[in-house]
Amino acid sequence: MIRPQLFYDTLISYGINFYSGVPDSLLKNLCAYITDYADSTHNIIAANEGGAMGLASGHYLATGQIPVVYMQNSGLGNIINPLASLTDPDVYNIPILLVIGWRGKPGIHDEPQHIKQGKVTIGLLNVMGIEYTILSKEEGKAESQIRKAVAYMQSTKQCYALIIEKDTFAAYTLQNVEKNNLVMSREEAIQTVATAIGTKDIIVSTTGMISRELFEFRTFKNEGHERDFLTVGSMGHASQIALGIALAKQDRVVWCFDGDGASIMHMGSMAIVANIASKNYIHVVFNNGAHDSVGGQPTIGLRIDLPAVAKAVGYKSVYSISTKKELQARLSNLGESPIFLEVKVKKGNRKDLGRPTTTPIQNKEALMEFLCK
Repeated sequence: MIRPQLFYDTLISYGINFYSGVPDSLLKNLCAYITDYADSTHNIIAANEGGAMGLASGHYLATGQIPVVYMQNSGLGNIINPLASLTDPDVYNIPILLVIGWRGKPGIHDEPQHIKQGKVTIGLLNVMGIEYTILSKEEGKAESQIRKAVAYMQSTKQCYALIIEKDTFAAYTLQNVEKNNLVMSREEAIQTVATAIGTKDIIVSTTGMISRELFEFRTFKNEGHERDFLTVGSMGHASQIALGIALAKQDRVVWCFDGDGASIMHMGSMAIVANIASKNYIHVVFNNGAHDSVGGQPTIGLRIDLPAVAKAVGYKSVYSISTKKELQARLSNLGESPIFLEVKVKKGNRKDLGRPTTTPIQNKEALMEFLCK
């Protein structure tokens, strides 16, 4: 395995010291090290991967130094546009080192949402004309690969990708952990809201821990899963899936269970929800200020006023809750829709938290059947 310090110091030796991106579980040890050792102007956790490409491009334009953008391979979709229309040699010809976690690598068992992305990761890079290498897990070979990548970027001014497999980076524990005084767990909050919804109501839950905790709660209660759409991939788009259902099924109340990282990733969607003004839409954002599913890297969720944003874009009823007692009271009197409910929760999750035991297609078919009743 590669020590995160060695990777970081090797890049420093080539004058590479600017990072931006969206954290990934395969990169969590590296991202933790970068968080601890790069200052806040040289490591920016972006709203989405496309935004990280913009930040990195700006850094290069200002300094002439090659920047780094890190991501899970699911984020490749978000960088196709800037790769083709910003950094490409036919446009501005800007070199950026892409560090990409390879989830769903063929032959390696992974979750359903990573299978297709894993199959097409290399193909997408080839189509986009991005040179790449799969980073070795041996430090000496890795240093040689980095040297080759830097030389390529310096001579061509083009992007280069390092593909990161599982267990490439050695363990490193984040030291600069942001703490808060919140007392309610996300799982407790999810259970509280799920208990309060009507029997015909629908929940669209975002990717990661929120969907997993909702699924386990239904199982614990011996309930079916047909009322829940678990958005296991497609981070940031749960609110629009929920809106699509709400507009087509106006006799049902549709709840979006969102996360702070996911809602920030495509925050413009909040404006669409608010201005469509569906009368049967409730947007719940469980805000713990962290990308909990990929190592607990911080978001800006608790540093910004999400309810103020929701109010500004036009949600009819807006609330912020931080205790179970407040949440239970508010759920009985939510007001006019569309509704925005921020539920502030503490970081972390149960270590024995399971994953959905139904397939995405089974989940889809059960929900569609329920919606026809």
